Amino acid sequence: MANAQQIAQDASSAVAGGAAAGVPASNDFELRQKALDARTADNNYRYAVAQHNCYSKFFVNHCLNSARDDMRVVAADIRKEQLALDDEKRMEHARQRDEQAAVKRAQNEAEAPAREAQDARNAQAYEDKQRQHQLNQAQRDAEAPQRAANEQAYQQKQQQHAIDQAQRGISPSQAAANQKAYDAKQADFQRKLDEAHRQAAQKAQERVEKQQRYEQKQTEATQHKADVEARQKQAGEKAKQKQEEQAKQQQQLEQQQQLEQQQQLEQQQQLEQQQKQQQQ
Repeated sequence: MANAQQIAQDASSAVAGGAAAGVPASNDFELRQKALDARTADNNYRYAVAQHNCYSKFFVNHCLNSARDDMRVVAADIRKEQLALDDEKRMEHARQRDEQAAVKRAQNEAEAPAREAQDARNAQAYEDKQRQHQLNQAQRDAEAPQRAANEQAYQQKQQQHAIDQAQRGISPSQAAANQKAYDAKQADFQRKLDEAHRQAAQKAQERVEKQQRYEQKQTEATQHKADVEARQKQAGEKAKQKQEEQAKQQQQLEQQQQLEQQQQLEQQQQLEQQQKQQQQ
């Protein structure tokens, strides 16, 4: 059983060295658990050897009782250290959980001003665009009477020009040519006017589509934010559930270990009773 003793010594040395070197708590717990397991195995081995040696002595029962008492003293000490180690594990797990939650809260709080600032910029940009659109529309509405007046003045001027030509005695062929030229100018003017109206309508449609795309992006951004928050909440709930399950499993493991130790003690007691009966 020298291997068990060596394992216990190596584990104890590693724990001391790890604590001095700043080894993570999880590694420290593993080393300490190995040390306790090795001590338990060594204690059981020593007890078995002592039992075997007792049968070669004159006072067998006294020797067996003494060996059992020594074994129980060591087992009680190991059990005490095991309970302390289990408590430290639970405290460390709780500390890590609280630390992760604090980091997450700090991250959310740190990002909150940036999100609020971006939302404010988006809202301000939307209001500016709406205000500019209203100003442009008001300007077009204000210019509409003047454009109509200009069109009417042009028509009157053209009519007066035709009257002047008739009074000057222009020949029918010349009048027809003049009329043709006038019609061509009117057609060109109408074409330019229609093109201007078409471009204005196209720009208005583009502004409407651009506004719709902006509103769609805002809606998608709001939905994305809600989805992210929902996923974060779901992840937090899953993490909490996982921690609760781990705690429950740890408790079940401890209960199982206690039951196994109790069964081991009962088996040892039964073995001792059988040995006493055989001696009698």
